[in-house]
Amino acid sequence: MADRVTVIGWDGSPLTAAARSALGAATLVAGAAHHLALPEVPPAAERIRLGSVTLAARRIAQHRGTAVVLADGDPGFFGVVRTLRAPEYGLEVEVVPAVSSVAAAFARAGMPWDDAQIVVAHSRDLRRAVNVCRAHPKVAVLTSPGAGPAELALLLGGVHRTFVICEDLGTERERVTVLTSDKAADHVWRDPNVVIVVGGSPAGAAAQGTGWIAAHEVGHPTGPRGWGLPDRAYGGALGEGESVQLRTAQLARLGPRVGDLVWDIGSGSGAAAAEAARFGAAVIAVDADPDACGRAAAIARRLGVQLQVVHGRAPQILEDLPEPDVVRIGAGGVDVVTACAARRPERIVTHAATRDEAEALGRALADGGYEVECALLQSVELDTSVWVERERSVVFLLSGYRVPHP
Repeated sequence: MADRVTVIGWDGSPLTAAARSALGAATLVAGAAHHLALPEVPPAAERIRLGSVTLAARRIAQHRGTAVVLADGDPGFFGVVRTLRAPEYGLEVEVVPAVSSVAAAFARAGMPWDDAQIVVAHSRDLRRAVNVCRAHPKVAVLTSPGAGPAELALLLGGVHRTFVICEDLGTERERVTVLTSDKAADHVWRDPNVVIVVGGSPAGAAAQGTGWIAAHEVGHPTGPRGWGLPDRAYGGALGEGESVQLRTAQLARLGPRVGDLVWDIGSGSGAAAAEAARFGAAVIAVDADPDACGRAAAIARRLGVQLQVVHGRAPQILEDLPEPDVVRIGAGGVDVVTACAARRPERIVTHAATRDEAEALGRALADGGYEVECALLQSVELDTSVWVERERSVVFLLSGYRVPHP
């Protein structure tokens, strides 16, 4: 086992005295090609070109001597330190940090970043990073080959954002480019890089001053507390199928979360869509009524969340939408359920006013490869000034859970 492993972060500036001391005593040095070319690397030290960090960790664990790992930026921030500290290697790790590439990128842009979401993009799951960019007004994306600015822009589609693309930070080849997302695919970018994705303007974010917790939009803590909010939180009475009790049950079964894309088909006022967005998910709200689309957009602005509102009639309008993770169907019937099931989201929820309608929707879900649950929800609203019934609601709630392929 290595006597000591020192991980040195490098941001292009001269190495610190501590870093030079550790590197001068190293008998094994691991890093990228530009790290291994540094004049401070001892000529007699064994050199490992970093490709797979896991393979490098195994070699370091077998080494008898003093090992140094060189990494760009802060190696403890989405870096090699996590792998090297894994219990199976038994390594004692010391870290000499540098400025992270994310901190450097925001410094170049002259922007604060305590309110930014930070994601790592890989080609195998790029859509998750894209969904975070859809859902949040400020995101830093650490890219990789096949998951760079051009690919991000293509998957964002019609969602307009501004990109600040930072290439080769801290080197002589450093370049910072600011452009709109629709132009990013027209260029060739050097990998890897950092992309700051900004867009949208959550209500109150600019006016609230400094926040108290990182990676949350500043305006959100001042919004209404809880979910399944009453109608008055949305400015008045909501439409049929948007009752507090039904909306709450639907959201509980959908379980929207950061990195997800939610479809809300027949979104009505947009109350359910806005609440899904408050969980951090990206949301596309679809409705055939232009007035409903306008109200959904207004509610999103009021609550300080990002919604992509699409005016059109399902199921035809759904063909060009990106793949959803979960779907709420507020209106549309069997045809819409069938079309959504064909896209294979993890969960689908809808509702019916009658048992016959519930059976038809349940059959469509089952035929589409979903395990179906149905519950009869009954709620009674009371006038508490005289404790008499004000309104009664009865509705069938249907939930479809995707059955894994054998």
